[in-house]
Amino acid sequence: MLQPLLIEIGVEELPAVPLLKELPNIEKKWLAILEKNSLTCEFEFYYTPRRLVLWHSEFKIAQEDSIEELFGAPVAIAYKDGVATNAALGFAKKCGVELSEIGKSEKNGKEVLYYKKEISGLKSEELVPTMIEEFMNSLKFGKSMRWGSLSESFIRPIRWLNVLFGTAQVPMTLFGVNSASTTFVHRMSSFDPVAVSNVSEYFEILKNGNVDLFQDERKARILCDFENLEKFEGITIERDDELLDEVVAITENPTALIGQFDKEFLQLPIEVIIASMKEHQRYFPVYREGKLSNEFIVVSNAVTNDFTKVIAGNEKVLRPRLADGLFFYNNDLKNGLSTKGLEKVVFIDGLGTLSDKIDREMIIAKELLKAYSSFNINEVNLLRAVSLAKADLMSEMVYEFTELQGLMGSYYATALGENESVATAIKEQYLPTGEDSELPSTPLSAIVAMSIKLDTLLGLFSIDQIPTGSRDPFALRRAVNGLVRIVKEHNFEFNISEVLRSLGKNYKQIDFEKLEQFFLERLNQSYNVNPSIIKAVLSSGEREILKIDQKINALNTIVNSEAYSSVSATFKRVANISEGFETISNIDESLFENEHENKLYKEFSSITSKKYATYEENLDALFSMRETLDEFFEHVMVNAEDEKIKNNRKSLVASIYHEIRKIADIKEVSV
Repeated sequence: MLQPLLIEIGVEELPAVPLLKELPNIEKKWLAILEKNSLTCEFEFYYTPRRLVLWHSEFKIAQEDSIEELFGAPVAIAYKDGVATNAALGFAKKCGVELSEIGKSEKNGKEVLYYKKEISGLKSEELVPTMIEEFMNSLKFGKSMRWGSLSESFIRPIRWLNVLFGTAQVPMTLFGVNSASTTFVHRMSSFDPVAVSNVSEYFEILKNGNVDLFQDERKARILCDFENLEKFEGITIERDDELLDEVVAITENPTALIGQFDKEFLQLPIEVIIASMKEHQRYFPVYREGKLSNEFIVVSNAVTNDFTKVIAGNEKVLRPRLADGLFFYNNDLKNGLSTKGLEKVVFIDGLGTLSDKIDREMIIAKELLKAYSSFNINEVNLLRAVSLAKADLMSEMVYEFTELQGLMGSYYATALGENESVATAIKEQYLPTGEDSELPSTPLSAIVAMSIKLDTLLGLFSIDQIPTGSRDPFALRRAVNGLVRIVKEHNFEFNISEVLRSLGKNYKQIDFEKLEQFFLERLNQSYNVNPSIIKAVLSSGEREILKIDQKINALNTIVNSEAYSSVSATFKRVANISEGFETISNIDESLFENEHENKLYKEFSSITSKKYATYEENLDALFSMRETLDEFFEHVMVNAEDEKIKNNRKSLVASIYHEIRKIADIKEVSV
C-alpha cells in the first residue's frame, strides 16, 4: 500500500551560496538513505529561503517482507557420530533458534547447515524520523551554528517541522523542534502558523500564502518579468546565471522591478558599477543600445500591489555604494600607480613579499624577451607592465573589490597616460582564468602573464609546496594549464625541460624531475584524445609544447583513420623487434641476401631523404611501408644465425622504428 509523504523542514533564511553549492548532492543523499532502508521511490526536492521540502507522491507504508538465508558449517563437521558439535550449536545460536529448527542444504557440492529466516518489514512511520535525522546530518553547507541549549548544529536554526504521511503526522523531534501539522506562509501574508490537514491542502496553503514553493517556477517567473521589462522599457538585462540562481534561492514570491541611479556614477568603470550592484545588492545590470545604463533590475520578495517604496528603497541603498566607489576611484587617481607598500605585504611564507615576487617576475620576463626576440616586443613597455602589474593592490578600490585587481590597474594606467600596451598587459596579467577564459591578446601581455605564472610555479616548488591529491591551494594546476594555452595561442617555442631548468636556477633547490612530471600531467589532461596517443608522443622524449601539440594532433588523426587498423599490427611488430636495440649501426647493403631487404632499405631511404610540411605527412609516408614490411617479415629471417647479418637486419628494422619514434613511440598506442 502507498501513501503520500511530505517532509517540510522550516528554517531561518538560508544563505544562498552554501545552499547552491550543496544543491547537487541533496537529492543524491536522500536517495541513498531511501535505498539503505529499502524504501526507494520517486521524489522531488523543493526549496525556498525558509524551507527544505521532500515530496513523495507515493511512499510505501512499510518495508517489504524479506527472506534471509543462512548457511553454516558442513554437516560432516557439525555432527560427529550423530552428536552436535560446537559448530552446529554456534550456528543455531547465531540464527536465534533451537538446534532442532536448523535444516540442511547443498552448497558448493557439500551438504551444509541451513536456516531460512523470514524478516517482517518495518513500518515506514518508524523509519522516517531516523532517516530525516540522518539526512539533515549529511548536509554539508560549510559553517554551521548552534542555538539555544542544543548541542547539535546546522547552517541556520530549525523553526518548524511538518512530516505528513497520508493524513497523519509522523511524531518526531528534530533539533529540539517537535513535528506538527502546520506550516508558515510568506511573512507579509501572515506570521502565524497555518494548520495543514493533508498533503494536497499543503500546496494550496503555500500558494494562497504567496509562497512559490517550486524553484523552477520562481526562475521562470523572473525570466518572464525580464522579458516583459525589456519589451516595455526598450532595455537589455544582463543574464547572469549564478546571480539568477542566488535570487531564486532568496525569494519566495519574486517580482522583477526596474530602478535608477544618478548618471554621474556612469563615469566609473562599468566593472565597478556592476560589482557594486551584483555583489552587494544582487541587482542585474541594464543596457540601452549596447551601453550600460543608469538603471538596474532588482528582484523583490515583497507582497504588495504598489512597489513604489520597494524601488525607492533599493535606489537609496545603491547610491552610497556607488558614491563610495566614485570616491575610491578619484582618490586612487590622485595617488597614482605605485608599488610602495608591497614590500610589507607577504606573498607566501618562504617566498618573501610581493615586492620580491615582482623582482623575480622581472628576471623571468627578461629571459622570455630574449627567447622571443623575433616578436619585436618593446622591452621598456614590457618591464613597465611587470613593475606596475600589482600596483593596484595598494588602491582603495581593490581593497573594497578584490576581484577587480588588474582590471583597476589597467584603468588607472590608461587614465595616468601609460602606454596602451602596458595598460592592456596589466588588465590581462591573470589570463586565462579557466578553460574557457580569454587569453592575453598580445605577445607582450602573454609574457607578463607567463612571468607571473612561472614565478608562482617555480617558487612554490622551491619551498616544496606541491599540490597533492585534489588539494591545490595556490592553483598551480591552473597556472600550468594557462601557460600551455598561452604558448599555443602565441606560437611561442617552449621546451618544458629546458625552460624550467633555465629559469629555476634563480630559486632554491627544485626537484626538476618532479616539476616536469607535474607539468606533463597537466598537459596530458588538456587533450580530449585517447590517452595512449599522448603517452606515445611524450615517450618519444619530446618536450617542446608546440611540437607536442602538433604531434598529438597528427597521431590522433592517423590513429582514428580507417587505414590505421591495417598498419597497427605491422608497426607494433617493428617496435617489438627493435626493443632493446638502441645502438643502430650503419646499414651495410653488401650483407643483404634477398630482394626484400633491398626493397625495404631503398623505400625507407627514399622516405627519410624527403622533408615534410607536417608530422601527419611524415607519419603517412612512414606507415606507407606497411606492405613492404609485411613482405620483408614473410621472406626474411631477422634473427639469422650469422651475427653480422642479424645485426644488420635489426638495424634496418630499428631504424624504421626510431624514425617513427622521433614523432611518437608507436608501441604505446592502444586502440
